[in-house]
Amino acid sequence: MTNSHSETARQLVHMGSGCFALLLRYLTWWQAAGLACAAIAFNAAVLPLVGGRRLYRPSDHARGFPVGILIYPAAVLLLILAFPTRPDIAAAAWGILAFGDGAATLVGRRFPSASLAWNREKSVGGTVAFVICGSAAGVVLATWTRGAVSPLPPLMFALLAPAVAAVVAGFVETIPVRLDDNISVPIVAAATLWFGSVTSSMAFASTRDEFFALVPRAIAVNAVVSWLGYRARTVTVAGMLAGAFVGMVIYACAGGAAWLFLFSAFFIATAASRLGLKRKNLLGIAEEHGGRRGAGNAFANCGVATIAAAAVVFTPHAAPAMLAFVAALTAGGSDTVASEIGKAWGRATFLVTTLGRVKPGTPGAMSLEGTAAGIVAAFGLAALAAELGLVPSWTVVPIVVAATAGSLVESALGATLEGPGILNNDMLNFINTAVAAGVALALYFRL
Repeated sequence: MTNSHSETARQLVHMGSGCFALLLRYLTWWQAAGLACAAIAFNAAVLPLVGGRRLYRPSDHARGFPVGILIYPAAVLLLILAFPTRPDIAAAAWGILAFGDGAATLVGRRFPSASLAWNREKSVGGTVAFVICGSAAGVVLATWTRGAVSPLPPLMFALLAPAVAAVVAGFVETIPVRLDDNISVPIVAAATLWFGSVTSSMAFASTRDEFFALVPRAIAVNAVVSWLGYRARTVTVAGMLAGAFVGMVIYACAGGAAWLFLFSAFFIATAASRLGLKRKNLLGIAEEHGGRRGAGNAFANCGVATIAAAAVVFTPHAAPAMLAFVAALTAGGSDTVASEIGKAWGRATFLVTTLGRVKPGTPGAMSLEGTAAGIVAAFGLAALAAELGLVPSWTVVPIVVAATAGSLVESALGATLEGPGILNNDMLNFINTAVAAGVALALYFRL
């Protein structure tokens, strides 16, 4: 059988396995988890013996075992464990993984179309198929399993949230990295569905008037500032547009003080990028485009903060959402300061995973000078947020701890996964801010 036929068979199995998500309406979470564990064992030990080797990709044959067909049931298991009381979320994310990802591959192979500008290996047709089929499967499965959730989720959630999750997961699936889609797609889909599950029309109704009053000002301020940033050569054209969008959302949802904090974090990061340029250029580790920020930088460093800002308006958890917003921006700003100061003046750089000395600019490298500068920047940003009234003053230290934790996680992942191309710098920055937001929230609810 040719590789094409093998991949077709693989994707048909991939999609067919998604039909088992229908069982989540009837199974308890522990029963479902047990079946997922059994599926992992079956795929590892039995499937290769009954003809399953034709489902192996060339890389699987090279290493002697199938990574993808093991990660798939493992991802399903994690969905079940993460949402034991929300089988509709687990089922919808599973459906997006099974039918969205599977359809993208089949359509992309059978009906060649134009390639995406940012990833020549992905096609427009495949991405459209991902969104359409993933949305349909997610809506069907969320609606089917909705009755097993108590209290009953709104029907509008089952009809809309999976479609939005499929769009977001479909975009992430096109990012040119080697991270297995069986990992990235369900995580992104489930996170999007979870956010949709905590939104509330009543929460938005209570802030609606203020939100709409701020929208014109948000558009005007960010249009001007983004243009000035482009003229000052701090952002590219794409960065200008992305930054304007991020700024508008943050201003309209979280207010002028939150936008000022966003601007401060961006200013500090940009200033740090300009420091020590002579040495960075000599070492070949200066930022691309002369330190100008692109769209990827905007969404990677501010994506989590933008989502948190939206949560201020659209969920009944405004205070925790604002804390997550501050922690995410603090992590992004302080990490950039740490990285740029380390490149400019770090005397010795090392990997956090091995503590071994490496060259400046090595993925995941840290320095004492850079780390110290990052912590100082985190304290400064957190204190500014408290002064602006965004968070209580007692949260300054937890925010700094959270930002430092995010930076350490990013360094560890960068040292191990950036070199092989499994993650890129933008994804690492997003993970950094997400970890910081999560740690800050964990400390907030425990202290």
